[in-house]
Amino acid sequence: MNKFEQMFIAANRWILIFLLAAMSVIVFANVVMRYVTDASIPWSEEVSRHMMIWLTFIGGGLVLRSGGHIAIDNLQDALSTPAARAMRGFVLALMVIFLLLLVYHGWNYVSRTMVQTTAATEIPFGYIYLAMPIGAALMLVHLALIARRWLLHREFIADEDFDATSSASL
Repeated sequence: MNKFEQMFIAANRWILIFLLAAMSVIVFANVVMRYVTDASIPWSEEVSRHMMIWLTFIGGGLVLRSGGHIAIDNLQDALSTPAARAMRGFVLALMVIFLLLLVYHGWNYVSRTMVQTTAATEIPFGYIYLAMPIGAALMLVHLALIARRWLLHREFIADEDFDATSSASL
């Protein structure tokens, strides 16, 4: 792995860690407040839901690079190596097209929803929906970084934290 890729993965992970930690603190504080004072934090559910949306879209790229998304491998297992590579090339092209469309239409959706605001925090919905094009763009970068190895050798980038191909990680 080159330096850019290591820094990119580290930044992606730290953003996820921060979001998950902040979301956990907000939810925990709300539960404590509800049981101790009989009053909850009015914005906690809304903010934690929005953080979960961001977690999902930002984390998708890291899961993709490790082979953690659901896949049906029966067809490529049955094919010869050149045919399996061709099929992976087709799937890769479909994924790139889908992610580019998600970035494009996500961005359009963000621009249309900047005038609507959320109920509790009055944040424009566009900031919440911005997770979609940003997450898809990040997934495109992750896909570009693993595409060659996956296309030629059907290998994902595994590390000590997560290895989707190992039964030890289950």
